[in-house]
Amino acid sequence: MTNHQIQHRPWLLLGAFSLLLFLITAATYSSLGVMIPAMVPELGWSWQNAFLGFTVMGVATGASSWLPTLLIRRWGVRATLVAGAAVMAAGLALLAKVQSLPAYFLATALLGIGFQAAALIPGTHVLSAIFRQRALPFGVYFTSGALGGVAGPLLVLASQGAFDGQWRIYWALQAVVIGLLGLLCAAVVGGPKWLEEAGRGMDRLTAAEAKAAPAHPRVYRTDHDWSVRDAVRTPQFAILVAAYFSHLLAGVTAASLTQAHLTELGVAGVVAAGALSAEGLMQVAARMAGGAVGDRIDPRWLLVLAQGLLVAGLLALAHAATLPLQILYAVGVGLGFGLTVLAVSLLLLNYFGRRNNVELFSLVCLVGAVSAAGPFVGGFMRDRLGSFTPTFQLFAALTAVVFVAVLLMRPPKPRAAAAEVEAGAAADA
Repeated sequence: MTNHQIQHRPWLLLGAFSLLLFLITAATYSSLGVMIPAMVPELGWSWQNAFLGFTVMGVATGASSWLPTLLIRRWGVRATLVAGAAVMAAGLALLAKVQSLPAYFLATALLGIGFQAAALIPGTHVLSAIFRQRALPFGVYFTSGALGGVAGPLLVLASQGAFDGQWRIYWALQAVVIGLLGLLCAAVVGGPKWLEEAGRGMDRLTAAEAKAAPAHPRVYRTDHDWSVRDAVRTPQFAILVAAYFSHLLAGVTAASLTQAHLTELGVAGVVAAGALSAEGLMQVAARMAGGAVGDRIDPRWLLVLAQGLLVAGLLALAHAATLPLQILYAVGVGLGFGLTVLAVSLLLLNYFGRRNNVELFSLVCLVGAVSAAGPFVGGFMRDRLGSFTPTFQLFAALTAVVFVAVLLMRPPKPRAAAAEVEAGAAADA
């Protein structure tokens, strides 16, 4: 396949994947919390069991991150997208018919698995192969996900208004739309060999242009494709995993506890909800801005900024009884959350190359299963200490450690390059 043939699909693929991530994000985490109050009275569940579905979905999302990688390597991206869309549609269809808690937990687990298999991992894998400058397409892609988080509650309210509060219809419609869009993305991607050829063509183009005139010499990009084994042994990979964990821990915990925490501080419920919405809008702004500059400045500085903002936002949230602190919370956690996933994705590619990126990104996503414990930890500490404040302070302290590690981080040296340096130094001696 020629470079010209390779280049005709990228923007169409970016649009399709972005729309799919938008709808999947809207249909899962941001919709379920708004729909639960309508589901609980009809089904007769406790609130504890209803919200446990969030934890099940979060654990399934993180723990299943190995699955799309296995499918991609064995069957290709197209088959992975079809499988992911089918699992996601099955979970949504089961929610539309759910009557019992076991079925509900199974449905949320399917949504978590489908989220990875149909969205993040295939999407980042394809975009990293078909775009030479990746910050802008990654920014557009992750911005679409953030917009889905903002749109989800609005879609729920619109559906309830249109169908007299019949929540089952909403899940059924989402199942149909996401299933069809997943099939569309699979059709646009092409056959099993297409992406491999596209990636090789892009790598050759990058090497040729880099020799002629590197566009942004201040941005480090390796010319060596690291093995998974060597990459995971570096401190840089551990730091990137820690940064991804800290942003998920902060984001999930803030999203689930902010409303209850702020109302306990005496903040009006509508103001607390407004702070949550403002945080979501800040995520959108962060990913748009990060995508615009990510190829011009070192993404490490974006990650330093993101982690610093998360620390400031969590500390502000711990005592956010006043409007200035609520604004600082929304800006800090929103921008920090939005920038981290973009910066980590770019740094994985810049530090370790494209060839094994899907495996490395999948390993990073595994920490989502652990970060899902954040709301549980918050509730545990609230029951014993009488306040959510210590939880946000604790998570701010953990994030501060990651901030320092990212600040001190430097690009890793491939083992072969390090060996050559050592051999040269020995010869000089």
